[in-house]
Amino acid sequence: MTLYIDPPTWPGHGRMWSHLVSDVSYAELHDFAERLGAPPRAFDRDHYDIPSTSYGKAVQMGAREVGSKELVRLLVGSGLRRPKHERPPGGLL
Repeated sequence: MTLYIDPPTWPGHGRMWSHLVSDVSYAELHDFAERLGAPPRAFDRDHYDIPSTSYGKAVQMGAREVGSKELVRLLVGSGLRRPKHERPPGGLL
């Protein structure tokens, strides 16, 4: 099981955010996010948006810290990248 998280450098809604991805499966990603306490609405096509307040917990739970460019490279390389125009199976956004 390998999950990756980039630094919380993405602003939005008065907070800073990270992206959490899996390089194995969406099932692995959803399971980890649920254990982390991320709500389903935090899922965005192929990643979870994680607030900076949860970054340390994600790392403590085993998410590997990587830079944003490396995170995208890993996601694309895994075949799990979903372009904006593509809706995920099951209607999860």
